[in-house]
Amino acid sequence: MSPLTHFLVGWTLAEAIPDTTPKERALIALASVVPDLDGLGVIADGATKLASKFSAVTPTELFATYHHDLHTLPFALVCSGLAALALGRGPSSLRRLGLSAVVFLSFHLHLLCDFLGSRGPDDHQWPIPYLKPFGSAVIPPWAGQWKLNAWPNMALTVGLLALAGFLLVRRGYGPLSVFAPGADAAVVRTLRARFAPGRLSAEASSTDEDAPA
Repeated sequence: MSPLTHFLVGWTLAEAIPDTTPKERALIALASVVPDLDGLGVIADGATKLASKFSAVTPTELFATYHHDLHTLPFALVCSGLAALALGRGPSSLRRLGLSAVVFLSFHLHLLCDFLGSRGPDDHQWPIPYLKPFGSAVIPPWAGQWKLNAWPNMALTVGLLALAGFLLVRRGYGPLSVFAPGADAAVVRTLRARFAPGRLSAEASSTDEDAPA
């Protein structure tokens, strides 16, 4: 699935956990995207392919070679541990442990999404080397796996966007808060003005009351 869909899956999971902080929501959402770090070689592949048209540069095949190499249990455990460290000493040990478990789940939702719908346009399917580098066992592709541009992927993405927008209007923050809080606040104001003007008015009144005389 696309990185956007993966991110929205992780964000939806974060929104389902009560009383999360902005940092916790960001960690949970990003955990559903981070396995695709092994696909960043596609940038070098594209650059070298373009350069090969004008020089003797040999195109690389990093994406084909390494994609899914981080879709593994060991990397999921590393990400869970790093998430706990990222929280610092503020939260209790139990809170950090719980966050690590949710990050672990978010990572595995990425694997599930890839298992269901990551068939390439050329019908290529990627197995998941779940125990790499400590074992050779793989999760084989599902025979019914749909293509990246198939309607189930598109429907899932649209549905998750709609849910994120609904929750954004109700809660006053959305997925953009992970990367650009200012832009997220602007989106909140715009959507509330269109779909929930009462919430916008109540927020403005609350701000006025809290302002110093």
